[in-house]
Amino acid sequence: MSSRRLRAFKRWMISQGIEWSNDTLQFIDTPEEGISVKALWDLKEGDLIAKIPKTACLTIKTSRAQDLIESTGLDGYLGLSMALMYEKSLGGDSPWAGYLQVLPDCECLPLVWSLDEVDLLLRGTELHKIVKEDKALIYEDWKESILPLLDSLPSNIDPKFFSVEQYFAAKSLIASRSFEIDDYHGFGMVPLADLFNHKTGAEDVHFTSTSSHSESDDDSDNSDTVDLDADNIGNKEPSSELDCSSITGDDPLVLEMIMVKDVKAGVEVFNTYGLLGNAALLHRYGFTEPDNSFGIVNIDLELVQEWSSSLFSSRFTRARLSLWRRLESRGCDSQSAEYFEISSNGEPQIELLILLYIILLPEDTYRKLDLAVSAANNHEGSIDTILSEKWNITWDKISEMRADLLLTESVCNALVWLADKRESLYGSSSIKDDIEALEKCCAKERKLYHSLILHASERRILEKLRTYAAVGARSHSSLKSIQREPKRKRSKRS
Repeated sequence: MSSRRLRAFKRWMISQGIEWSNDTLQFIDTPEEGISVKALWDLKEGDLIAKIPKTACLTIKTSRAQDLIESTGLDGYLGLSMALMYEKSLGGDSPWAGYLQVLPDCECLPLVWSLDEVDLLLRGTELHKIVKEDKALIYEDWKESILPLLDSLPSNIDPKFFSVEQYFAAKSLIASRSFEIDDYHGFGMVPLADLFNHKTGAEDVHFTSTSSHSESDDDSDNSDTVDLDADNIGNKEPSSELDCSSITGDDPLVLEMIMVKDVKAGVEVFNTYGLLGNAALLHRYGFTEPDNSFGIVNIDLELVQEWSSSLFSSRFTRARLSLWRRLESRGCDSQSAEYFEISSNGEPQIELLILLYIILLPEDTYRKLDLAVSAANNHEGSIDTILSEKWNITWDKISEMRADLLLTESVCNALVWLADKRESLYGSSSIKDDIEALEKCCAKERKLYHSLILHASERRILEKLRTYAAVGARSHSSLKSIQREPKRKRSKRS
C-alpha cells in the first residue's frame, strides 16, 4: 500500500540522492502498524539495498540551526533535539520537509505518557521509577538549555515549536529512531534506515556507518578510505540497477544498508536494536514483544536489606553487608540504586547468592571468614575457601559448582521471600489477572497493551526465580546426602 505521504517521501529521497531498489523493496503504510518494509523479491545475504548520503541525514552539522546550536555549546542528543525542533518549525521550508511528514508527532514511549499513566500502567515494573526520573531530568534540560535560547530565535520562527511538550516529543523520536553516523556528525536522524521495524535477535539488514571518518572542513579528504561507486552518489532515480553485490569498501560520504541474511519475497525485512528485554524495548522504542526471551527483573539491594532486617538486627545486617563489600562484591549500579539482576530463566546474579549466604552464615563461620578477609591483602577466593573446606571440594570444581553450593535451604527461602516481595510491588492483581486483561486488550490500545506484556513477562521471571530456588534447595539437599554418606571400604581380593 503506497500512501500519499509515502509517495511524497519517495520523491524527497530521490531529490536528496538516496538510492534504493524500487523493484526489491516495498514500503507499506497502514494506520495500525505505520510504515514497514517488505521484500518484493528474494533478497540475499550481502545485497546492498540502499545508499544514503550523509548530507540527507538530519544532524546538528546539517541543520539550519547549526550556528545557533553550536554557539550555545549544545551537543549530543540535546543539540539534536534542538535541530529536529528547528527543522519542524520551518514546515515546508525545511530541507527535510518530505522526511518529517512521514514521522509521527511523537513515539509512544513512556517518556511522553502522563505521570498518572506512568503510575497506573507501570506500577511495580522496572520502568516505574526510571521513567519518572527521566521525565524530571528532561524537564530540567529543557528549562536550563532550551528555554534560554528562545530569545535568540530568528523573528520568523514560532517559539511554540520549542515548548516543553515539543521537546519531549523530539526526545521520543530521537530515542527511538536516531543512529550513530560518524565522529563528525555524531548521532542523527537517518531517513529510510528508520523505516525498518525491529525484531529481537532477527536482524535481516544491517545499517553501516563509517564512524572513524571525519568530515570537518579541515579533514574532508581521508586517504585511508576506499571510494565505493562514488559516481552513483547524487540525484538518481532508484531502480533495479542498484548494485546488490557484496560490499568491499567504504565511502566516507555515504551510509549503506546491507542484507545480513536471506529474506524471501513477501516477508518483512527487519532491523534489530540489539538483544533487549521488554523493559528496555518499551523504555527506548515504545513497544514490547510477547515472546521476548531477553528480559530481566531487578532486585534492589534495599529489598535484601529489608529481608535481612526482618530476621536480624540492623547492626547484624550492616556487619554482614560490610563483609560482603570487603570481598569486593557489588551489585549493578543505576542512577539511584544498587540492584541484582534476575535473568530471563530465573537465575539470580551470583553476587546476590553470595550476599544471602554471608548474611545467613553461622556466627563462628562468619568470624572465621571475617578474620581471613582482614588478614589477607587479596580477598579473591575467600568465600571459595569456606566452600572448599565445608564441602571438601577441590578448587578446580568450586567455580563450576559455586551456585549449587551457595543454595542452602535458608538461601533458597530468602530468594522466595524476595520474589514474593518484588511481585507485591505490582499491586493486588495477579499474573493471571494480567494475562486475562491482555487477552481482552486490543493492540491499538498501545499503552495498556504493552504495559500488560511487560507486567506478564516480568512476573514470569519471578515465577522462574521461585522454581530456581525450589530446584536449588533439592539439589543442595542431595549434595548434603552424598557428603554424609559413608565411603564404602573396598573388599580385598583373595
